[in-house]
Amino acid sequence: MADPAPEVLDRLRAVRGFVLDMDGTLVLGDRENRGIRALPGAVEFVRLLGERGTPCCVFTNGTVKTPQECAHALQDAGFPVPDDAVLTPATAAAEILAKRGDRRVMVLGGKGLTEPLEAAGIETLPPLRGTSSDAVLAGWYRQELTFEALEAACFAVLDGARFYSASLSPWFATAEGRSLGSSRAISAVVRDITRARVTVVGKPALAALRTSARRLGVAPAELAVVGDDPGLEVPMAHRGRALAVAVHTGLGDADSFRDVPEHRRPHLDLADVGTLARLLAGG
Repeated sequence: MADPAPEVLDRLRAVRGFVLDMDGTLVLGDRENRGIRALPGAVEFVRLLGERGTPCCVFTNGTVKTPQECAHALQDAGFPVPDDAVLTPATAAAEILAKRGDRRVMVLGGKGLTEPLEAAGIETLPPLRGTSSDAVLAGWYRQELTFEALEAACFAVLDGARFYSASLSPWFATAEGRSLGSSRAISAVVRDITRARVTVVGKPALAALRTSARRLGVAPAELAVVGDDPGLEVPMAHRGRALAVAVHTGLGDADSFRDVPEHRRPHLDLADVGTLARLLAGG
């Protein structure tokens, strides 16, 4: 990519908060989303934000861990982040479900989904056929997923439950290459069988950006969104009029936006967050 335009650099340095992706942007782990290690320049970038007094949060579409467990994993990898630094689709889901009055939710996922929902006063239910629920929510459910669970989700939706998905992204980045996202697979089955609408509560939904903006106390248009997945962070940033920053340390590369219209491309398309840190610092 050519050197950023001066007006883009001016906007970068005027940003009032950062929303950062986790896997493929700050860290890489294994296919079970464990054993994470920091990517080059990532710890230094987060440290720079702290030194500048610029608030940031990490929004990951992963739901195998609770938000606090994700924060602890980042801390163990050397990142200077507080315990409440991480948001997940469960964070956004709790807000959306409460607003819509969905109080009983069948969950295809583990404690990474159930604990944040229960903390928000939402009753979570296992995917068992015959269970009455207001909504069904699909997330990380790789090892536990059974045909019976899929069947239960389909019948719940056919009986009137709304269907939510943590993500419809087909892949996420790991140190071993890309890995299939379980919520996309589950959603494909439920949508095909029931023809129901799927409401995404994670990225790239605007609701995810607004949840992040409220956490940071910054308007969406004053944020920068940084990530590696061409289908997630950049589209979400554009929906909220935020600064869109793509990095090439995960799923995307320098050719990812070649065939995308100019107005939908990232404002900054960079090798890694270390490069972003240098631009932010004026180097």
